[in-house]
Amino acid sequence: MVRVGLTTERLVLAGAELADEVGFDQVTVSELARRFDVKVASLYSHVKNSQDLKTRIALLALEELADRGAAALAGRAGKDALAALANVYRDYAREHPGRYAAAQFRLDPATAAASAGGRHAQMTRAILRGYALTEPDQTHAVRLLGSFFHGYVSLEMGGGFSHSAPDTQETWVRMLDALDALLRNWPASAAATSATATGPASAPDRPAGIVPPVDSGTREF
Repeated sequence: MVRVGLTTERLVLAGAELADEVGFDQVTVSELARRFDVKVASLYSHVKNSQDLKTRIALLALEELADRGAAALAGRAGKDALAALANVYRDYAREHPGRYAAAQFRLDPATAAASAGGRHAQMTRAILRGYALTEPDQTHAVRLLGSFFHGYVSLEMGGGFSHSAPDTQETWVRMLDALDALLRNWPASAAATSATATGPASAPDRPAGIVPPVDSGTREF
């Protein structure tokens, strides 16, 4: 492979392609050097080590996913938006399994805060506002959607549904229907039920308008 024009961006893209081919866990600077037919030391002016390379691939994957999500959600709301975002994650995982795994890579707080992870959170919460969910139920729902998206995709890609009927696409559609129904009929919390029965609850210990922080990480889910 030609060595001229070697850049960090080119290396990261090659690392992402390598991840799709052999798995994100198998991506190393050494393997990438073999792909470019160069010495490992020659890559250290572009990436610090394999951890840095994986971090950069994760950031690339998060950016690509966020761009796809934003395009898919344009002009959509409610169930249409829910299905559109869900399909973005599923389709991306099928097309780029290594990149999808990279998007789950745990980033340090500062890197995560500067990543496209925040865009994922914003898109998910925008969908949930269409279902009139407020805190803390909105955060509960964010975690529910993340568990569904990632859980189903991971099981499907691992062959967990490949030996029984019905087809996984049929199940996917039915589960999205069920999620939509659940979000439209979100159960009242025990605290809200109690407040309705006994009267207004006492004021919270925190100042009005301040909500508890969500979990840190690559995305909210």
